[in-house]
Order: sequence, then C-alpha cells, then structure tokens
Amino acid sequence: MNVAQLLERSALYHADRTALMAGDRRWTYRELDAAVSALAGGLAGLGLKPGERLGLHLPNWPEFVLAYYAAQKCGLVPLSLNVTYKADEIAYIVDDARPTAVITADPVSGNLPARDRMPSVGHVLNAKDLGALTGAPRRALDLDREQTAAILYTSATTGRPKGVMLTHGNVVSNAYATVHHLAMTADDRGLCALPMFHCFGQNAIMNSLVTAGGTMVMHERFVPDAFVEAIAAHRITIFYAVPTMYILFLAMERPLDFASVRLYFSAAAILPTDVERRWHERFGHWIQQGYGLTETSPFASYNHDVAFRPGSVGTPIENVEMKIVGAGGAELPDGERGEIVIKGPNVMKGYFGNDAATAEAIRDGWFYSGDIGYRDADGYFFIVDRVKDMINVSGFKVFPREVEEVLFRHAAVKEAAVVGVPDAVRGETVKAFVVLAEGARASAEELQALCRAAIADYKVPGRIEFLTALPKNPTGKILKKDLRTRG
Repeated sequence: MNVAQLLERSALYHADRTALMAGDRRWTYRELDAAVSALAGGLAGLGLKPGERLGLHLPNWPEFVLAYYAAQKCGLVPLSLNVTYKADEIAYIVDDARPTAVITADPVSGNLPARDRMPSVGHVLNAKDLGALTGAPRRALDLDREQTAAILYTSATTGRPKGVMLTHGNVVSNAYATVHHLAMTADDRGLCALPMFHCFGQNAIMNSLVTAGGTMVMHERFVPDAFVEAIAAHRITIFYAVPTMYILFLAMERPLDFASVRLYFSAAAILPTDVERRWHERFGHWIQQGYGLTETSPFASYNHDVAFRPGSVGTPIENVEMKIVGAGGAELPDGERGEIVIKGPNVMKGYFGNDAATAEAIRDGWFYSGDIGYRDADGYFFIVDRVKDMINVSGFKVFPREVEEVLFRHAAVKEAAVVGVPDAVRGETVKAFVVLAEGARASAEELQALCRAAIADYKVPGRIEFLTALPKNPTGKILKKDLRTRG
C-alpha cells in the first residue's frame, strides 16, 4: 500500500482529465503522475532513503503536490512545515522530527532557521529548482500499511506542537471514506484555499480529490473576492471552507454566484448553529459538517450522506466508532456530556518520538479527542467544546460555545469568542471578545442582557471586549490562548 497509488490509479483511469490547476498552470492526471515519478527519481538520486523525513516548507503551490506524492513514491515521509511559523518555531519541529532534506520557496524561505540550527538537514531545495531535479521515473513502492506516510504537527493551541504520524493505511482509508460519504466523482471540482500543510487541505481536499479523479483548483491563500470569482469561473462543485470563511461570506454584500456548488463542506472548527441556519436561508443548502482531528486523518464523523441533522457533526464514518466517556473512561448514556473518543483505521500511529503522549492519547485503541460532546438517541454526535476551554465559575461548568451561540443571535455580531479569565473570588469568570459587522452597533450591556435572557447568570460574560478581528491560525481556528493573555 502507498498513498501515491491513489495518484497512479487516477492516472490510469482518468489520464486526460484535469488533475490540478493553479493560475495558468495545469496538469492532467497523466502529466501530474509523470512529473511526480520523475521528481521521485530525482529525490532518490540525492541519496534520500525510505523512512527519512522530507520537510515541505511550501505555500499552496503546485510544487507542494508534486513533492508530496514524489516523497510517497520513494518511501520518504512528507513532514509538513507551517509556512507562517517563524524560525524558532520551525527549529523546534526540525529538531524534533529530524528531516534529512527540506524543500522551501523564496517567499517563505526567510522563516527557515539558519543551517547550523538544522543539523539533520543535508539538503535545502528550492521549489523553483524542482523541475530540473529528475531521475529515472519511479513507481510507488509497495509499503506496509502501518508504515508512516506523513507527519503533521498539531497547531499547538496549548503547549508545544506534537508530530502526528499518519500511516499509509490511515491516509488511504480516510481518502476513500471521504469520497464515499461526500459522493465524490471524477466530475467534481474543488477549490483549495486552505493551507496544504494542514490535514484539512492535505487529506480531506487533495487526497480525496485525487482518489476521486476530480480537479483541484489551488489558491495560494484565501482572498475572499478571488475565491468567489473562482467558484463561478471554474464551476466549482465542492465548497471547502472553515467556519470563519462562511461567516465572512454571509457578511459580503456583493452578489455571490454559487450556482455550480452541490456541496458545502465545513471542518477544522465548530460551526455556530446560527451561521448554519443563516446559510441555509440564503443559499438553500445546509453546510455539511465533517468532524475529526489531525490525529484521526482527519475525518471521523459526517453530517450527513443520508439524513442531515442541523447543529450536529453527524454519525461516524464507515469503519469508525465513536462514543462518549466520563472521567474514568466509562461510556456515558445518550444525552450526557463527556469526552469524545474515536476508534478505527483513521486513528494515528502515534506522536513522533513521544511515547508518553501517545499512551495518554490512545488507550485500548481509543483516541481521546479532548472534545466535549454528547450523542443523541439516534446516534448523532454534537460538539460542546474543548476540554481545555471549559470555564469553572465557582465550581459550575461553563462551555464557551453555549455563550457564543447566544451572542451570535444578535444581528450586529459577526464573530464571538468566549474564554475564562482568573477571578479572585470565583476562580474564573466569563469574558467575551466580539467583532461587530461592518457599520453595526451594539453595546456590552445590550449583549449581556441578551445572554441574561437565555442562560444562567453565572454564564453571562462579566466583561465584553470589542475587537476589529479575532486572532486565528492559518486554518481560521480562533486562538483562544492569545485571548486569555489579554485578561
């Protein structure tokens, strides 16, 4: 088994279909596989050996796709490096994962650490030179399904990032599950403006589209107007976005031609139910939510290929199990809140070089997600919040999402994030950070009154701070750790 065989199969069955588009550059599946095979030969010619890590420090350029599959073909392990990270952050990952080579690009290469801070790295290659790095074409090595196929470092919303090792079995099974549940075919065209170094862009978009024989239209970064224009110009059928992108589009006043879109897909963060409702009212489609984590390749549950249920992340995907457990690991009855745990072919091999963290995260085959949720009587799962984001007010639990959902009911609120801040008397108190829609007005007192009418007094934000924007990581996830430092 080899992840690159996904590409080889599509090159066989869909040779003349367009595989990849980026600006005025495009490849059919035959052309893409040929270029990847030649690059695989070039990488092997450098003396890079199967099992070694190849750092991909690349923006959303076609070279990421070429290098990723070329590495897979010759048994190298693509190590995704976040191009927004600074030198110290990258130095930590390089020291941890010890890649033997790194591929970078001029616009981002300045963030790489100096060579003496990357002693394991024997080669630093530039994306512009990959076209000349060729060798005898390589077909994908047939590897054991449990061999590591990729390493992606967690976004480190708390603590140091950890290297998630995904196997060939993880990635391939998740790609096929995505194709199955999203009913993808070779006629699908997906627009990827989400970073390829993230599991959403890499697996849920790139690998699934390649598996289906579909077309990926790649944008270097998310630019709202360019995104909208590309949807119409390329007749995009699958709309991939994170919740903050849906919120932004709802605030746009320009006409939005999404007539070609058959499926709106959201993942990587919790989708507010009010956003879900407003999208359905405006565009006539529900936003289909996928739930999972980097550690689950990432797809774990989906809402839904048979019976959609608003507000839910759906039911487990094929061959995957999910349940809700309490503090001791015992399964909880339907309706009770607890931690979501996941088992199946999507669960990672472990954290690179960190057996203790692996043992803490995977117990008896179950991956402990760190997400609080519940399951209803029909087996649908609902996300409440992250375990670490829960606020303790005088011993009472407050889940930030519950408060955020109330704030979103106000027409003036564009974005909202709730965190716990230290309180000398109650241990913690609730604070909200709010971004208002352009030209809209709302006072803190007005929003607090809205909350008081809907939730218990101890959940009502004692303070509300208005910001022009919320801090986010490259995939649009709100960085609550940064908000907590504001006190």
